[in-house]
Amino acid sequence: MAIQEIVKSSGTRIKTGVALILAVLLIGYIDSFFLMWLFLGGLLVVSLDEVMKLYKVDSVSIYLYSGVLWFISYFYPTPDDLVFVLAIVYASLLAYTKNLDKKLFFTLLYPTASFLFLLTLYIEYGVMSLLWLLVIVAGADIGAYFVGRSMGKTKFCETSPNKTLEGVAGGVIVATILGVMFAIDNISLFGAIVISIIVAIASVFGDLFESYLKREAGVKDSGNILPGHGGILDRTDGYLFGGVIMLVLLRAVM
Repeated sequence: MAIQEIVKSSGTRIKTGVALILAVLLIGYIDSFFLMWLFLGGLLVVSLDEVMKLYKVDSVSIYLYSGVLWFISYFYPTPDDLVFVLAIVYASLLAYTKNLDKKLFFTLLYPTASFLFLLTLYIEYGVMSLLWLLVIVAGADIGAYFVGRSMGKTKFCETSPNKTLEGVAGGVIVATILGVMFAIDNISLFGAIVISIIVAIASVFGDLFESYLKREAGVKDSGNILPGHGGILDRTDGYLFGGVIMLVLLRAVM
């Protein structure tokens, strides 16, 4: 399929994507912790609503637990630590009541924990680390989309039949090139390449995990809040995996 035809057939998707990128860049340019905390918290709330439908969980308590946790994260220096606190609370409630829906643990790991890692990434390495993550994941997504649509032939896996090996490879290559260009300071060229590749691969599996959840739930999209893209999870799935890996890798090398 010609590139022009792909672009024409994906007009709404591209317009929404551009609007999202501009909004994120504006928030990044303002570089306010409160605004970033509020923005990520808003995404978390919508994501929780979407993921509970995918997990087939009906419990308002998850909003309370995650809401309290997110409020504390505003004051706590390393929000990712709070994941373990919430895990202990969940486990304690399960042991005490014996009838707590065990699927609530899933919402702790995805997406609550991932958003806490994104906030921690911002706190420890600044807004440029989030820009770096944005470029890598967007590069992997866009590269995979266009390469896959134009020349993809080999199916990547059963979870996502439309994803091809050629597309994934093209996406990782594009993400790595862009990742090296936008790498944060104090990272060597080799480090930038390695981190970009690993984060790009992680984002691919973040997309695959969400595809798995949608397939299990029997739905096409996690939601319909974003025209041409679906729900918030449909757009943030790669970041929710990639952000965790980037934080771990940066802590290892810096």
